Amino acid sequence: MLEKLIIFLQDELEIPAEQVKLALRHTQAIPSQVPMQLWKYGLIDMTQLEKIFDWLE
Repeated sequence: MLEKLIIFLQDELEIPAEQVKLALRHTQAIPSQVPMQLWKYGLIDMTQLEKIFDWLE
């Protein structure tokens, strides 16, 4: 699941690998927490956050 989420973030939403790594460090690699960490640090906008949650469902 985590690997697929990372691929989605980088390929579909074009989030740089370094930003994904930052979020992963702060979530202990728990997939459901990654979107909120990205949003918390201003690395994604609300539209991207919604797309991620839709994808996770």
